[in-house]
Amino acid sequence: MPRMIARRVLYGFLILNVMTVALFVLVRMVPGDPVRAQLADAAVSEEQLAELTAELGLDAPIAVQLGRWYADAARGDLGESYALGRPVTEVIAERLPVTLELTVMAVLLGVVVGLAAGAVSAARRGSWIDNIVRVGAALGLSMPNFWIGLLLISFVSVVLGWLPPLSYRGPTEDLGTNLAQLVLPAIALAVGLSASIARMSRSAMLDVLGSDFVRTLRAKGSSEFTVFRHALRNSLIPVLTLVGVQLGALLGGTVILEQIFALPGLGRTVFEAVGNRDYPLLQVSVLLFGFLFITINLLVDISYGVVNPRMRATSR
Repeated sequence: MPRMIARRVLYGFLILNVMTVALFVLVRMVPGDPVRAQLADAAVSEEQLAELTAELGLDAPIAVQLGRWYADAARGDLGESYALGRPVTEVIAERLPVTLELTVMAVLLGVVVGLAAGAVSAARRGSWIDNIVRVGAALGLSMPNFWIGLLLISFVSVVLGWLPPLSYRGPTEDLGTNLAQLVLPAIALAVGLSASIARMSRSAMLDVLGSDFVRTLRAKGSSEFTVFRHALRNSLIPVLTLVGVQLGALLGGTVILEQIFALPGLGRTVFEAVGNRDYPLLQVSVLLFGFLFITINLLVDISYGVVNPRMRATSR
């Protein structure tokens, strides 16, 4: 297990460096000048634009800019936001908790609903419950999360006459208001995840229920609950893999949903940084998304040994 973790950490480090170089180059190839974007409403001369460009270091070749960024990052300086005029680390420290809370809520909701639906569907194969779960999963996979978010807003505002509070409150300030603001975007994010998990868990459960050890358990007189519990645990490996893969889609979904629901999270920060050509803030925000994705996948790999002891023996 330690060797596997060390390999995953090394791969993650290499991937983050590839992301750094690729993102650094690609964002500067997109049409648009960050200096002109910040001074769009100001009357400035070409000389002043050139001075500001040189002051920000944007007049140097991309390779030189990348080297400077690595040198500053090694000292803990990730730059200053062009649009906000504040250190990037301060901005991200303020906005990351919102995205993490939203993502955790969506993952918990998606895993609980999807796993329960898939397990019950497999246990009641061919019944009306199974048909409802399969149709619901197909619908959930076919609907984009931002469209679900817009539908939820329309439903609660037009039909129920209620709108989530627009002024964001943290969980330590007002827990009720905080949950009211996050429940709708969390549901919108969780729909696709729960649909994927329901399909995967149903398929895995059906495979396990037809295995030899399940027949042995039943031959020994074990109750259906005991059989169901052992089958569910042995079917979790593909579900955990799916959750790790789907996390990237969840983090990507926050970029649009945080904008729709006016949440001051990291996803909305990325959306605004793209429009403002805010290179430092965009660079670090996207790299942080990549770091979170890699970390979660590492934790998923480690959890295999917890769920299935045979995986620990294989890793050794």
